[in-house]
Amino acid sequence: MTIGRSIDQINEHTPTFHQLHQALLNWFSEAARDLPWRRVRDPYCILVAEVMLQQTQVDRVLPKYEAFLARFPTLQALAEAPAAEVIRMWAGLGYNRRAINLQRTARAICERYAGIFPQDVATLVTLPGIGPYTAGAIACFAFEQDVAFMDTNIRRVIRRVFTDPTETASERTLLEHARAALPIGRGWMWNQALMELGSLVCTADAPACWRCPLRDRCRDYTARRESDERLAATPAPKRIAERRERPFIGSNRYFRGRIIDALRSLPPGATLALNDLGPQVRPEYTPDEEAWLTAVIHGLERDGLVVWTETGVRLPE
Repeated sequence: MTIGRSIDQINEHTPTFHQLHQALLNWFSEAARDLPWRRVRDPYCILVAEVMLQQTQVDRVLPKYEAFLARFPTLQALAEAPAAEVIRMWAGLGYNRRAINLQRTARAICERYAGIFPQDVATLVTLPGIGPYTAGAIACFAFEQDVAFMDTNIRRVIRRVFTDPTETASERTLLEHARAALPIGRGWMWNQALMELGSLVCTADAPACWRCPLRDRCRDYTARRESDERLAATPAPKRIAERRERPFIGSNRYFRGRIIDALRSLPPGATLALNDLGPQVRPEYTPDEEAWLTAVIHGLERDGLVVWTETGVRLPE
C-alpha cells in the first residue's frame, strides 16, 4: 500500500486535515495537563524531561524532574558533576544507563558546541544517547520547529487514525503519515496533543474511544464500529501482536538496579567488596554465584555505571 493511496483512503473519512487539526487542538486546549516541561523552551530542561520520560510514567517523573534541575540547573552543572552524584539523583527512575547518557550528552554539547544546543535534528542525533525521537522532541519542543517524530503514544495514535487496521504499517509509513498531518507553524502544540491523546485517551489496552476527539476520523474506530456498533465503548482489539514483557523481578535489569541501589548508599568514593555486595543484591547469595555477580558487574562497568577497583565496586566519580 503506497502512502498516496493511504492518504486518499484517509480522506474518505477525513475530508481535510484542517478538520483533524481543529478537533485535536481544541481538545488539547481543554484537556492538556499542566506539566512543568511544557512551560519552558529551554532545550536543557526539555532534554532532561524527555530522557526521564522514556519508559517512565509522568507521575514518577514529576518530583524527580524538579529535584534534578534544582541540583543541576544548567547543562554546564550537569556536565561538571561527578557521575556518582548524577546516578544518585536518578534513584527511583530506573534504567540507570539513561543518567549516564544524559551526562554524556551534556558533556558533548559543552565540548563540541561551547554549551550551546544544536537546533537541527541532523546534528542532535549525533550526540551520545540521542536518538531520532529525542532529537525531534528537542527541535520541536525547545525550538518550536515543525518536526514529525515518534514516541510510543504518537505512534499508536498515528497508526490507529491513519492506517488500515487489517495491515501492519511500517515505521517509515507511520512517519510519512505523521509528516503529512503536521500542521505548519503549529508543530509544538500538535505533537504535544498527539502525545497527550495517546497517554490519556488512545491508550494501548483500553482506548476510551467514546471521548476521543478523533473518533469520527479514525480508521481503526470506523472499522470496528462498522463491524459492531457496540464496540464503540469497549477496548479496541489488539491488531498487532505485542511483545510480552518478561517478569522484572529476577531479571538481569532487576539485579543491575539492586547493585546500583546498594552503591548509592555508600559515601562518595567508598567501595563494596564482592562478598559484601552479593548478599545485598540477592539475600540467598552464596560464593558459588560469584561468576554470575561478576558478569553483571562487568555489564554495568561497560555502561559506565560502576567502577571496579582492587578494594571493590563503587559508583564512578
